[in-house]
Amino acid sequence: MRGSNYKHLYYFWMVAKEGGVVRAAEALHLTPQTISGQLRVLEDQLGTRLFDRRGRGLTLTETGRLAFNFADEIFRLGAEMEEALQGRTSGRPLQFTVGVVDVVPKMVAYRLLEPALHLAEPVRIHCREGKLEALLADIAVHKLDMVLADTPLAGALNVRAFNHPLGECGITFFAAPALAARYRAGFPQSLHQAPMLVPALNTALRGALMQWLDQLDIRPRIVGEFEDRALMQAFGQAGVGVFVSPSVIAEETRRQHGVETIGATEAVRERYYAISAERRLRHPAVVAVSQAARLELFQAETEGG
Repeated sequence: MRGSNYKHLYYFWMVAKEGGVVRAAEALHLTPQTISGQLRVLEDQLGTRLFDRRGRGLTLTETGRLAFNFADEIFRLGAEMEEALQGRTSGRPLQFTVGVVDVVPKMVAYRLLEPALHLAEPVRIHCREGKLEALLADIAVHKLDMVLADTPLAGALNVRAFNHPLGECGITFFAAPALAARYRAGFPQSLHQAPMLVPALNTALRGALMQWLDQLDIRPRIVGEFEDRALMQAFGQAGVGVFVSPSVIAEETRRQHGVETIGATEAVRERYYAISAERRLRHPAVVAVSQAARLELFQAETEGG
């Protein structure tokens, strides 16, 4: 439809909602003659009747019902757009929609996103978890403000988005107390033939971890592979094997899971990125996440490196 028709469509929608021309005219503060004239223009443009007259009332034709369904969706979306655009000046929470790649540890995701909740204006955060490719597809159509990932966006994915490094850290090896006591002495060589829980093959950490162990001629006995880091930690807490976690959340890992540290290395690095459709970050929550990560969460790691 041409732009001028939306006024006519709105009048039609109001007549259908109010149940008649007179009521619609009252709601719109117009004369019934004006509303009737606009309806005739719309019917002429569409080449079909939208209403049938039944006594003193109007009923939608089959085409009219179809048009009303479309009009209802159009004006509902228009109202939502207005609310979204005015939200930051009308006291409504700032919407912050984030995609978190499923291999990013939950505690790391929380630590990275938590600063957004402390902005001066109220924030409502909506987190989605999934594979990087699926989340980037939503970035491309602006369904997400940011994707939190452990790998940068690769050019081969053909998505117009930009990488914003948040920081990096080494890894720490953990196990249930009895297992940790057995393998702590002589670390890292003590890990040779130790039962180990490792990330899945399709993760950046798995390749870097196994390469480092191989360089040291250490061959652990892999007893479990996990796409979900939380599940890997649960198995580790139960004493099934040794597992790794980012050093930046080492204290939280010990406290939450009742495990103990075996050792740590800076030779294997975990890296985190904010991926957004903006080359220069503008969304207040994304800016807060980026600044807090670089200036607080990973500051000690950066200085130590």
